[in-house]
Amino acid sequence: MAVQPEIEKRGFVQTVLDAADDVFTRVTAGIPAGEVRRMLRGEAAGRPNPRLKPHSETFLLHIKPTYYHDSVTKFTHTFRLGLLSTYLFFVETITGLILMIWYAPTPERAYVDMIRLLSNVPFGQFMRDIHRLGAEMMVLIVTAHMVRTYLTGSYKAPRQFTWFTGVILLVLTLFLSFSGYLLPWDQLAFWAVTIGTSMAEAVPPKVVGETVNLLARGAPDIGANGLLRFYLLHVLFLPLVLFLFFFVHYYKVVHFGISLPSNEEDVGQDTANKVPADRRVYFLPDVMIDETTFLIGFTALMVAVTAFFFSAPLESIANPQSTPLHTVAPWYFYWLQGMLKIADKTVAGVILPGVLLVLLIAIPYLDRNPSRRGRDRRVAIISGVVAGIVMIILSWMGTPYYAVQGAPAVEIVQELMPEEGMGPVREMGYQHVPLGVYDTRERPESEDEEFNHVLHEFEASIATFAEKDASFNNAYGILEVTQEQPSLKRITWKINWLSPDGKEEHFVRTFFLHEDSLYWEQYGLKDFSFVRPPTQE
Repeated sequence: MAVQPEIEKRGFVQTVLDAADDVFTRVTAGIPAGEVRRMLRGEAAGRPNPRLKPHSETFLLHIKPTYYHDSVTKFTHTFRLGLLSTYLFFVETITGLILMIWYAPTPERAYVDMIRLLSNVPFGQFMRDIHRLGAEMMVLIVTAHMVRTYLTGSYKAPRQFTWFTGVILLVLTLFLSFSGYLLPWDQLAFWAVTIGTSMAEAVPPKVVGETVNLLARGAPDIGANGLLRFYLLHVLFLPLVLFLFFFVHYYKVVHFGISLPSNEEDVGQDTANKVPADRRVYFLPDVMIDETTFLIGFTALMVAVTAFFFSAPLESIANPQSTPLHTVAPWYFYWLQGMLKIADKTVAGVILPGVLLVLLIAIPYLDRNPSRRGRDRRVAIISGVVAGIVMIILSWMGTPYYAVQGAPAVEIVQELMPEEGMGPVREMGYQHVPLGVYDTRERPESEDEEFNHVLHEFEASIATFAEKDASFNNAYGILEVTQEQPSLKRITWKINWLSPDGKEEHFVRTFFLHEDSLYWEQYGLKDFSFVRPPTQE
């Protein structure tokens, strides 16, 4: 009944508008519609400033500062790497929750579920590609964020603990990505994780290493228990720990403020939290609009890359009885694999990474120089650059190009038609592989130009290995392509050579290529083809 006098006093339309504005103000935690209009027009805030109220009333804005120093809002100061790291974590969380609906972490279901997700679930391939691309980018951006922090000296007092939490977040990001590496249950992931977990055995003393390895795998070898443990690590334990350290890290960033450019402060001083009134940029609306626009553009870029350029790989189903040639760790662990090639597993897999982690955490305490200016930090910057170069060299050493060489015949076929992955022949597809017998001694040619490139590469590879390897004498190759079934071709690689004692040697490997190989390629699969074990006499 009390509403009637209000309607009579102010009118029906005005009463409805006032009620709507009251609801709007409650939803926005204290910002009326008129203030939002002023924000959109770029007008100054009223007094008292209602734009500050959401920072004390809402959870998300409660962890954001009400204003920033104008110097730290410039893109070139932070490149928004911290914002991107946070955003990608939430992208991974959302896409991961969606993928969980169609996935069961068992050896019987995991790979089949991946095929079903890619081929039968609407936007299933797109969601998996976004998730995989986001994981790769998150590792890259978190690493770049720490590199920027190091090069600008932003780890110095009073931000030592902020740096520590950042190092922990980097380690958690690496292991979060690595734990998800096994979940598709394909060959390369299975063997990469098998090799990675085997390093746990190197932890001294022996009984401790064996126990840690058993706890990680759930059995002597990776199987159902190991897959379930990696799944729980990936979707539950590691995200919760990362979430905890993220909020501690973010609290410290807000508490001490983002460090200003070094040339705006005296040496040894930190004035990030003492922002003059004329240098303040309020989060609402300026910084929020700026960050939102940036994230929308970044999201559009991710979608475009996923739609047109990126496809998350999926190899053959995991086979514990067959180790693929040139099995490698994920790219962000190449450096570790490189060290394992030149040092003992205990030293390279346990001691050196442990020492590296301790040194990384201790950087703010080892660097006693109070200045953050580049010209005063030549030793620190040069040390960081040298460390980066060493990591790049070690990463290259971790690839199959360094200190990993199979028999010449095996390497030749692996290059043209690898056991896992695409290779030149599968990339051409079924239609570009004509039937026939092609002998490298006769400089073979076909009517298909793309196939001719493969033939020439086959011939050139044999000649190159024959020049480098004295045990690969008078080598020649024969490639046979036959029609096995109406939609299935048999591709047989035969390489013959003479051993140093004049004995004839033969290597034969057979593959089957299906007409639908290009269909499967669009889902990131190797293709619908099979490989028969090689024979060598």
